[in-house]
Amino acid sequence: MASAYMKAKMKSYLAGSEITQALQEMVEDKSYRTVSGYSIDTDTYPDHAVPFIQDHMNYLRKHPQVNPEHYLSNLRLMLKIR
Repeated sequence: MASAYMKAKMKSYLAGSEITQALQEMVEDKSYRTVSGYSIDTDTYPDHAVPFIQDHMNYLRKHPQVNPEHYLSNLRLMLKIR
C-alpha cells in the first residue's frame, strides 16, 4: 500500500507532466505569444534566454500555493494574440 506521501508525490508528478504538456501546446499554437524569459544566470543560460516552458515551470515550483489550472488559464488570456 502506498503511503499518503507517495500518493501526493505521484499526483504532483502527473500534474507536472500535464502542465508541461499544456505549456507545450501553447508554444506550438501560433495564436499565443510565447517568448523566452530572461535570466542573469550565464552558467545555465549562456544567452540569458530561459525557454518559455522552463520559465513557467520554475515559477510554479517556486510558488507551490499557486493553482496551476488558474495560472495556465490566466497565462492563456494574457498571451493570446488578438
